[in-house]
Amino acid sequence: MKLHRNLAFAIVSALQSIFEEKQVASRALDGLFAQNLKWGKRDRVFVAETTYEIVRWRRLLQWGAQSDDFWALLAAQLVRSGHELPDWDEFPGFDAAVIRQRLESPDLPRAVRQSIPDWLDELGESQLGARWDAELRALNEEAPVVVRANTLKISRDELNARLEFKDILTDAIEGLPDALQLRERRSISHNSLYQEGYFEFQDAASQLVAPFLQVESGMKVLDACAGAGGKSLHLAALMGNRGHIISCDPEGEKLIELRRRASRNGVSCLETLSPEKLKSRAQNFERILIDAPCSGSGTLRRQPDLKWRLSPDFLAQIEGRQREILSFYAPMLQSGALVYATCSIFPSENEWQIKWFLSQNPNFELEEQKVISPAATGFDGFFMARMRRVK
Repeated sequence: MKLHRNLAFAIVSALQSIFEEKQVASRALDGLFAQNLKWGKRDRVFVAETTYEIVRWRRLLQWGAQSDDFWALLAAQLVRSGHELPDWDEFPGFDAAVIRQRLESPDLPRAVRQSIPDWLDELGESQLGARWDAELRALNEEAPVVVRANTLKISRDELNARLEFKDILTDAIEGLPDALQLRERRSISHNSLYQEGYFEFQDAASQLVAPFLQVESGMKVLDACAGAGGKSLHLAALMGNRGHIISCDPEGEKLIELRRRASRNGVSCLETLSPEKLKSRAQNFERILIDAPCSGSGTLRRQPDLKWRLSPDFLAQIEGRQREILSFYAPMLQSGALVYATCSIFPSENEWQIKWFLSQNPNFELEEQKVISPAATGFDGFFMARMRRVK
């Protein structure tokens, strides 16, 4: 397609919001689209895809353009994607052939070629060894759109049929009884089926977590780090909306969003509480899910801006916070199982934390743990460990 100046300026504006104002990429684009309601679907798709590709490949594009100016990054991405460089004042002196040669150089260091900070490349190699190359390549691929059928309202097969009736084609995912993957990446958040609570957006790896907790109808369950509640809603569906789920999070705004989603999903077995209020009630649970705050390194496919916000200091802080959370919630398990999960691929947030926890808590034993590899599955990177309280 022909590049229009207004779209180019919009992309540069989005990059300024993301890199200078530290906005999350999805929110920066949402704000941009809200200001340009007359754009057609093709324009929105071009702006979104180009912005995400520049964010994902920022370091490589800097190398190609020999500049970190946002217009230079756009120029390098246009060359990378096979577009002609317009003869504009914003693209002075850029030689497409030279940029292409730099981008395709076989001698680039891995951190430049795969477009990540040096410290993150060193961390990945030190913790994952030979696995790191494949995981890094997988994390630079574009994530598919995956939804979970809300089985309180609809079966997966029926949802598939109703989406197909609306010209939205999907495929089932083996091993995930409620999951559908869109054949074509597109926005369907305004679809009436979503607005009426028939499905939720949830990556395939994330859909493995709630079943791993092995809940049953009538149980008393704690989702300790619920956030906006994707896994709480999945638990409610697995329990047939029977029992009692307490969804806990320190951020009140997330719990407000969870209550809104629960209402849309037809979930009535769920209660939201802050950690302080939960502790004052001295709860005892049969199942506890700790979907712990983490680096999010397993989600870089869908959040490429995250790799530019991470830092070694943040990683050290979050690992300390993970241990605090485990220590705070584990005593609330009366009997049964506790699942610790992260969307990280780093053992320092995963297996090493479980080893530490078990060394501090001999009344727990490890029952099973899973590592979800982006390279092996095409899913987000996830880790989950199920521990059982020993009598």
